[in-house]
Parts: sequence; C-alpha cells; structure tokens
Amino acid sequence: PEVTNMADDGADDSFGPSKLGTKEYWDAVYKEDMTNFQDNADMGEIWFGEDCMARIVRWFRESAQVQTDSSVLDIGCGNGALLVEMAKEGFTSLIGMDYSQPSVDLAVAIAKKENLDITFQRADILNKEDPIFSADRFDLCADKGTYDAISLSPEDPTQKRQTYVSHVHRLLKDSGLLVITSCNWTKDELLEHFSSGFSSVDEIKHPTFQFGGKTGTTTTSVVFRKKD
Repeated sequence: PEVTNMADDGADDSFGPSKLGTKEYWDAVYKEDMTNFQDNADMGEIWFGEDCMARIVRWFRESAQVQTDSSVLDIGCGNGALLVEMAKEGFTSLIGMDYSQPSVDLAVAIAKKENLDITFQRADILNKEDPIFSADRFDLCADKGTYDAISLSPEDPTQKRQTYVSHVHRLLKDSGLLVITSCNWTKDELLEHFSSGFSSVDEIKHPTFQFGGKTGTTTTSVVFRKKD
C-alpha cells in the first residue's frame, strides 16, 4: 500500500489549512478506497507505512502496561488497518471510530473479509454530544494521524486541538493510556499540547536521519498516561 505523510501538506497554526483537515476529503478518499477494495481486495493506504504500524503493534504486544483483553479505541481508524493487525496479535476488545461513514464501511468490510471480531462505528472525537462519550471508558486510545488531520482544519485548528485533548481524557479510564503518532508535531510539541491532562510514560522509537549535524525523525510516537 502507498505510504502517506501529512507533513507534505503542512501543519501547525502556521501550517495553514489543508483539505486533509476536512470531512469531505476523507469521505471521498474512503469511497474510492471501498471501490478499490471491492474490485481488487486492496485495503488502501496505511498511514505512516507498514513498518511504523508494526512498531506500534509490537509495543502494544510487549508492553507490561497493556494486556490482550485491554479495551482499545482507535481514534480516526480509517480503514482499520491498525486494529486488524492488533486482532491478529490476539487483542480481543477492539473498537475503531471515525467521523467518516465511508471509512467505517471500508473498515467493516476489511475486518469481515479477514474474519476478525472488531467493532467499528461512526463517531466524532470533537463532538461532545457524540454517543461514544456515553459508552464505557477505555484502557487505551490509539491515534495514528488523526490529531495531525485536526491540526490542518480550515476552521480554528487551535481550539479543535484543545477540544481533542479534553475529549480523549474523557474517553480514557483512570490512568488509561494514549498512544499518539504524528508526522507534524515533534515529541516536545506533543508533550506541551497534552501536558494539562497527561504525563508522558514512553516513546515508540522510529528510524532517525542526520541532516546538518542534527538528528531527526519524520514520525513521532508518544505514550501518555491520563492524570487523575
């Protein structure tokens, strides 16, 4: 599958808005992906690539802080690829949410084809009235690119980021974990953004590169624990 990096379209308050921050864009993408899946059994793009996803799943599998029966919510699940891989690794309580109904339809179709027991539902992390907030809270929330997309919203991205942080806090059980992966924000920036309700407990390492005498990475994954 093709690898996509949202940093190509910019981000940050100075990033400027992007189509990647709109529901219309994602609806169109996943409608096309559904057609491709039905015609060619191609599940579509894997955000940040298969290697990145494998490192995240490996962390879940090897971490003493996560059990196979931990309740997991994938925020902005897209085609559900992350949860599909987690299910194959033996995780049993998996829910994916996305505000794009075509995304949910695609994820359901892929999981059915793989004969995997995963729940997918349409839900909006930014809507405080969404039924997802009335359900049981989760041991772990995962985000692979959704916070990045919210950061690219054409309408008040700073407020939406703040809303995201408070809403994820609501979704987690006491001392629950958030594993967030970003290509637009550095580790230090994520630590600042989530400082009010979370503390950093780990980092999933991704390949680094050298440029101008400095070491950097195109992808950052930080593990946060919910503060009481």
